[in-house]
Amino acid sequence: MKKLFYHFLVAVLSLYNRFYFRRFRVYGRENIPKKGSVLFSPNHQNAFLDPLLVGTSCGKSLHSLTRSDVFGGPYQWFLDALQTLPVYRIRDGYDQLKKNEAVFDRCHALLGNGQSMMMFSEGQHHDEYFLQPLSKGSSRLAMEAQLKAPDHPIYIQAIGLNFGHHIHPFHDVHIVYGKAILLQDYLEEYKNNAPRTLNKLRNLLQKEMKACLWLPENNEEYRDKKVFINAQNTSLSFHELKAQLTKEESALKFKRSEPTGLRLLQTLLGLFNLLPYAVVKHIMKKFKDPVFKGSVNYLIGLVVFLLWWLFLGGIGVFLGDINISILLILISLTFLYSKQLLKIRYL
Repeated sequence: MKKLFYHFLVAVLSLYNRFYFRRFRVYGRENIPKKGSVLFSPNHQNAFLDPLLVGTSCGKSLHSLTRSDVFGGPYQWFLDALQTLPVYRIRDGYDQLKKNEAVFDRCHALLGNGQSMMMFSEGQHHDEYFLQPLSKGSSRLAMEAQLKAPDHPIYIQAIGLNFGHHIHPFHDVHIVYGKAILLQDYLEEYKNNAPRTLNKLRNLLQKEMKACLWLPENNEEYRDKKVFINAQNTSLSFHELKAQLTKEESALKFKRSEPTGLRLLQTLLGLFNLLPYAVVKHIMKKFKDPVFKGSVNYLIGLVVFLLWWLFLGGIGVFLGDINISILLILISLTFLYSKQLLKIRYL
């Protein structure tokens, strides 16, 4: 049942991605190894939306590590169905850290038996475009798995998640799969000098991840270049935009100025869907960390609007005319699409 739910959810979200985002582009799928196990390493800018985008674009069934404090509650069944495993941090208490040994043993077994996983290599999530310094955790996990299964190819693969906007729907997202690093090539070196090899792998992974991001460096030019990541420019391909961002004088455009009266028009377009908008806005207020807002918009929006369209469809059924149901849903979709299209053009 849980396996069925996992594959059903991947199918639904894969379809939903085409509606939620203005453009949903994936690059480098040919870099994903067809044989062996892969530990995917994406950057982490959008809370639980990040693993959902990797899971729906990589073409593999994924297990992932998630902070332990979300386990054990009413959502445990769903966490198990989503193939998540808890990872314990110092903030969970020193006595909890020893539980990681069993979790990591499970990860080694999964990778050694042909399964694939996802693990964030940055120290924490954030809502900037640059890459934070990587920890050695993902390199160590994958290397230890390779040590236990020396004849089975295990890879660690860089991923870059590039968001046109971190919060609002209908922006562009560019997902880039970089070169996969075959860990068998480093096995003997790891046996002889584990610390040096882990540093080498971390640095190589960091280099590959930076190649997958529009603005990977938090340098003195970062703030000046960040303004060019807007709806005017994210319609370009990932490689075109990245190349333009490296130039001193680029052909990129600044964000459009919002015309007078546009907000009033957006308000009018939102009246027909006022109830689902209000519900989403109310739920969004409960999340203070801005990194969660884009993820909440993504998932809660899907649930709330599906319920809203079922309600509109039910009105027509109640009145005995299915054409009314179709008309109400089409009006809702048209107004929703028009409002989001206007909004994102100026972000």
